[in-house]
Amino acid sequence: MENKIRVIVADDHACVREGVRHLLGIIAHVSVVGEAVDTQSLAALLDSCTCDVVVTDIGMPGIDGESNAIQFLRQLLHHAPQLPVVVLTMIHQASSLLGLMQYGIAAVVDKRDITASLLHAIDAALTGQGYLSDHARAAIAAAGSPQPRAGVMSAGEWKVFTMYVSGMTISQIALRLNRSAKTISTQKRNAMRKLGLETEADVIDYACQIGLT
Repeated sequence: MENKIRVIVADDHACVREGVRHLLGIIAHVSVVGEAVDTQSLAALLDSCTCDVVVTDIGMPGIDGESNAIQFLRQLLHHAPQLPVVVLTMIHQASSLLGLMQYGIAAVVDKRDITASLLHAIDAALTGQGYLSDHARAAIAAAGSPQPRAGVMSAGEWKVFTMYVSGMTISQIALRLNRSAKTISTQKRNAMRKLGLETEADVIDYACQIGLT
């Protein structure tokens, strides 16, 4: 069949890539044209392989030593906003899920919903419609109505947050970035608020979900 939907699949777990490839392989009008195990290989694939949709995890090794793919995806969508990206994730914080959509992610599929939702997500992404799988939508509904841009962090806030999660103290981050401890503390609180995180336990849980720790 001509004019197949060309999909690149990126996940650092072989079992997830195999499951997605098998699921999409039984759909006549879909073709998996490449697989990546981290953002470095995903970037290389995007440079060398034409695709219509990217299906990717975010909790996989990033470029420049980062431990997740969020910054890479933000940059990708900034430079190629027309490319539909479907994110596979286990994140369950409502504001974080909405934040992904606000970055320009076309669809978010909770990994527990892959079988039932992935093809719908791809179709929605291609037609320019936002899509949330059942578990993702339920998480947002349970949280009420987050502020419209609650999940969008600045690059500086994200950098401070990742350094904090890596084990650095506020004072150490301030020294490293040549800023005041007060500024760093404010950026860390802002990042937590925008991610929907209230406690240190929430921070640890979120960091584990997306591969920061």
